Amino acid sequence: MKKRAPAAKRSTAPIRPKPEPGYHHGELQEALIAASEAILAEQGAEAFTLREAARRAGVSPAAPSHHFGNAQGLLTEVAIRGYDALAGALREAASGEQGTRDKLHAQGLAYVDFALRHPGRFQMMFANKRLVADDARLKQASRAAGHAFEVVVAELTGGTAKEAKTAAAAAWSTVHGFAKLALEEKFGSVNNEAGRREIMMTLDQVLNYLWPASGTRR
Repeated sequence: MKKRAPAAKRSTAPIRPKPEPGYHHGELQEALIAASEAILAEQGAEAFTLREAARRAGVSPAAPSHHFGNAQGLLTEVAIRGYDALAGALREAASGEQGTRDKLHAQGLAYVDFALRHPGRFQMMFANKRLVADDARLKQASRAAGHAFEVVVAELTGGTAKEAKTAAAAAWSTVHGFAKLALEEKFGSVNNEAGRREIMMTLDQVLNYLWPASGTRR
């Protein structure tokens, strides 16, 4: 009777995921973020899935979890970049004006313009239940966007830091509420350039009522 060959020993070493073909580590992260933003722009936050992000990036369904942990991790990175871009837009808007009221007026326009041009990303930035809400980088990015308002409002009010923060919160609440209503098409269509122009004209009138720009009559 022939003896059976001893069974091969199973390796106890951890199985490491194979690297995705065609991507370096950082490139894959960027591809997944770009794919996620495309989904948000086209279909909104409710349609987002890790599987679809992976499919669009041309990688395996498991790839996103290797880099971001889960859907919350990936969407948090998208939100952080959204806040960074919004803060940049607000600072740029203020830098192009001389008068303080003009700066605040320009920031209000820039805020809503950002929301209209990036509706999926904008809505995800404030969808706390879908993000890692206690992420330190997310909190910092959000504060930076708010600070862009605070700096201008501090110039306008000339009061204490606490008063400036309160006034900045009022300014942010105003334009954020308008942006949310605009995305719900309460002021016109957001799906074409003519509709967006109409929305921005309405916003301009609202801002002139609240904090008139130089040379504007109420």
